[in-house]
Amino acid sequence: MSLMSSLYVGTSGLQTSQNALNTTAHNLSNIDTIGFTRQQVLQGTRPYNLISYNKSSVANQETGLGVHYAKVRQVRDYFLDQAYRKESGRSMFYEVSANAVEEVESLLGELQGEAFQNSLENFWTSIQELAKDPSSSVTQGMFVQRASAFLERAQSLYSQLSSYQDNLNTQIYQMVDKINDYGDKIVTLNEQIRMIEAGGVESPNDLRDVRNQLLDELAQMADISYSEELDGSISIQIEGVDFVKNDRCYKMDMKIDATTGFYTPFWPQNATYRVLDDGTREYNIDGAEVFNLRKEISSELDTDIGGLKSMLRARGDHRADYTDLQGENYDRDISQSLVMNIQAEFDQLIHCVATKVNSILAESGYMKNADGSPMQLFEKVATSGYDWDPATQEWKYREEDPRYSDSLYTIGNMRINKELLQSPSKLGFKKPDGKVDYETAEKLKAAFTEEAYTLNPNVRKKTCFVDYYTDLVSQVANTGAVCRSIALNQEATLNSIYSAREQVVGVSSDEELSNMIKFQNAFNASSRYINVIDEMLEHVLTALGR
Repeated sequence: MSLMSSLYVGTSGLQTSQNALNTTAHNLSNIDTIGFTRQQVLQGTRPYNLISYNKSSVANQETGLGVHYAKVRQVRDYFLDQAYRKESGRSMFYEVSANAVEEVESLLGELQGEAFQNSLENFWTSIQELAKDPSSSVTQGMFVQRASAFLERAQSLYSQLSSYQDNLNTQIYQMVDKINDYGDKIVTLNEQIRMIEAGGVESPNDLRDVRNQLLDELAQMADISYSEELDGSISIQIEGVDFVKNDRCYKMDMKIDATTGFYTPFWPQNATYRVLDDGTREYNIDGAEVFNLRKEISSELDTDIGGLKSMLRARGDHRADYTDLQGENYDRDISQSLVMNIQAEFDQLIHCVATKVNSILAESGYMKNADGSPMQLFEKVATSGYDWDPATQEWKYREEDPRYSDSLYTIGNMRINKELLQSPSKLGFKKPDGKVDYETAEKLKAAFTEEAYTLNPNVRKKTCFVDYYTDLVSQVANTGAVCRSIALNQEATLNSIYSAREQVVGVSSDEELSNMIKFQNAFNASSRYINVIDEMLEHVLTALGR
C-alpha cells in the first residue's frame, strides 16, 4: 500500500471515531429524556482493493481502505415492547376502573358534608316517633319534613352520579380526540422516516423514538396491534380495525346521543349514513362501534385493555333507573357499568320507599285529597298517581309503564306533596270514627324493617329499607377493593416489564463513559497513525530532495 493510501486509512479511523463519540455524547445528553432509546454504533470495513488474483493461492492479494461508520441502530427488544404496551393498556383499564369506584364511593359516603345515610336514618326515626303518637301535629310535621329532606338528598346524590357520568363523557371525548391526534402525528412521522431511510445515508432514530413514545401512550388508551413495513413506516390497528395504514389515518368519529349527550366512538368507514338536507351525514353506527362493551371482560380474551374502554364501561350509555334492574338484559347492559348499576340500585331504594309509603297511606281509606283521590306523600312530577274511572266511579292507580318515564316513580320524577308540606296535619291519622290510626303508623314502621328487597337480580340476600343503603355502599366498597387490588398487581407486572425493557433501551452512564474512552483511544490511535505516515512522507520527500 502506498503511503498516500495509508493516509486515507487513518482518516477513516478519525472520522469513524469522531462519529462514534458524537453518538455516545448524544446518548449521554438524553439520559433523562422520556422515550429516548439508546443508540449503538456499528462499524464496518471499507471495500478492499484487489492487487492480484491467483486461483492457486489460498487468498488474493488485497489492501484495505480502512473502517467506516456502517450504521447507528436503536437497541430495542420487539417482544418486550409488545409485552409492555399490552400490559400498560391492561394496567390503565383497571386503574380507570379503580378510580371510578373510588369516585362513586366518595359520592355515596359524603354529600356536601352530610352522608345520605343520615337522611335515611332521620326519615326512619320520624316514622318511629310517628308510630308512638300518630295524631300529634309535631310527629306528623317531622314525618313530612324528614321525607322531604330524604327525597332532596336522594335527588342531589343522583344528580352527583349523573354529573360524574358527564365528567367521564368529557374525558371520553378528550381521549378520542387525543387518539386521533396521535394518529395524525404517526402518519407524519411515517412519512419523514420513510424519506430519510430512502436516502440511505442517515438513520432517523430520534424520529423513531418520538413514534415509539406515541405508541406507548396510544397503547394505554386502547388495545393496539402494529407492524413495521419495509419502508420504515408502521401500520396500526385498534381493536382489530385499521387506524393508521400507509400514509392515512382512519380517525374515530363520535355519535352523540340526543337525550344524554353521551359520545359513542365509531369507525365512519364501517358505518352507513344518509345525507341530510343541510349536507351533513346522519350515521347508523350499528356494528361500527369501536368497542363491543357486551363482551365478557377477561385477561384471557384480552378484553380488559385500554383506558378508553374502561371509561365507556364505567359511564354506561344512559341514566339508569330502577326499571333497568327488572329487564332480562341486566347482566349484559347494566351490571357492566359501575355508574349505571349504582344509579339503578339507588333509584330502586327511593322508588320502593316512595311507593310503599304511598300504598300504606292509600290503604287507610280516609287520607284523601280535596278531589277525593288517595293522598300521596311522594307524588310524580309529570303525571298523577291515580285516574278517575267514570265506569266504576272510582279512583284507580295509574300503573307504571317502563316505556314512559313520566309514568314512573323515579328520583327524577318525584316530589313531596305540596299540600302536605304546607299542612302536614292533613294526614290526620284519625279514622272516620275519630279513633287514632295506630295501625297505619305501625304498617309504615313495619315496612322499613321488612326484608323483602335485593340490590339487583344477582344478589340473593334480602334486605330492608334501613339496611339497603348500607349494603349498597358495602357492595361498592368491595368492588373498589377488588379493582384496586387488580390495579396494584397489574402495576407490579408492568413495572417488572418496564425494568426489563429499560435494561435494553435505557442509557447507562457507566457504559457510555466506557465507550467514550474506547472511541477516544481509537481516535488518538488514528491520529498517531497519520502522524507516523506524515513523518515517513516528510522523510521520503526530504531524502529525495537532496
